[in-house]
Amino acid sequence: MVDYKLLLDEAKEARKNSYSPFSGFAVGAALLAKDGRIFRGCNLESAVFSPSLCAERVALAKALSEGVTGFSALAVVGAKAEEEPSEPCYPCGVCRQVLSEHVKLREFEIVVEEDGEPKVCTLAELLPSAFEFEK
Repeated sequence: MVDYKLLLDEAKEARKNSYSPFSGFAVGAALLAKDGRIFRGCNLESAVFSPSLCAERVALAKALSEGVTGFSALAVVGAKAEEEPSEPCYPCGVCRQVLSEHVKLREFEIVVEEDGEPKVCTLAELLPSAFEFEK
C-alpha cells in the first residue's frame, strides 16, 4: 500500500532544493521504488533552457544510477518559488515519455495534490498511445 501523503511530503521537501531562477517555478518529485526506497528530485534550470532538468527525471536518474529499476509511484508538486503548491502539478510530456520506458504504464501511479488531498492516476492515463518499443 502506497502512503500517498508521505510521498507528497517527500516531494515537497525535494522542492526546497529547486534551482529555478529563470522560470521561478519550483518543482519537487519523489519516486517510490518497489523496494520501498524514495528518490527525491528537484528541477534544475539552465540559462539556455534545453539542458534544464525536470524534478521527475532527476529522481529517476538518481534511482537508475544506483541500480534501482523497479518503481511503483511518483509524487509531483510545483508552484511559483515563493508560494506553497495549491494546484495539481503533473509531469511534462518529456518526463511522461522517459518514465514510460522504465515502468509499467498501467500500474505506475502518478500522485499530485488537489485541495490538500492526494489525487492518483496511472501513467497510462496521462500518456495514452505512448511510444513503446521492445526492450
